[in-house]
Amino acid sequence: MAAGPTRRTWARQVGELTAALVEPVLARKAGMSLGLLSAWPEIVGPRLAGVTRPERLQWPPQRYEDEPFRPATLIVACEGAYVLRLQHESGELVQRLNAFFGYHAVGSLRIVQRAVAVTPPDRKPAWRAPGSAQQKRIEEAVSRIESDRLRKALERYGACVMGRNNGRQDP
Repeated sequence: MAAGPTRRTWARQVGELTAALVEPVLARKAGMSLGLLSAWPEIVGPRLAGVTRPERLQWPPQRYEDEPFRPATLIVACEGAYVLRLQHESGELVQRLNAFFGYHAVGSLRIVQRAVAVTPPDRKPAWRAPGSAQQKRIEEAVSRIESDRLRKALERYGACVMGRNNGRQDP
């Protein structure tokens, strides 16, 4: 009896998995697609890519089913110093956005002055040089190593480890 065909499952990238989770939430909360966020630097160009960010698409309410389509307003967060440049280029930006969507989806921009560039917090633990007792302990630990190069490298490594622990002693 021959064994049935085996099914291989390949590892998937995290981006593929998160896109499937983020896309519906983004569409529901902000009225946007992940495609717009990822294509934003190409849509606005290099001068405005780092200082602007699309916040959400605000669609006008449709009161009746047979009411004609009205385009949305894109709310864009922009750094204070670049608001005038964005306002000056808003007509061209609306055309680029509509070309991206493939139809007249965006009718106007609403610019909101906000900080856009988010600096991530420094997650490295504070480093401080090991004290003389710790330095002596490091030197004793590597004193039996014959190779000068290896011994000095291990001393530097030990100093980094001791400095990262901020002087905490091993139990």
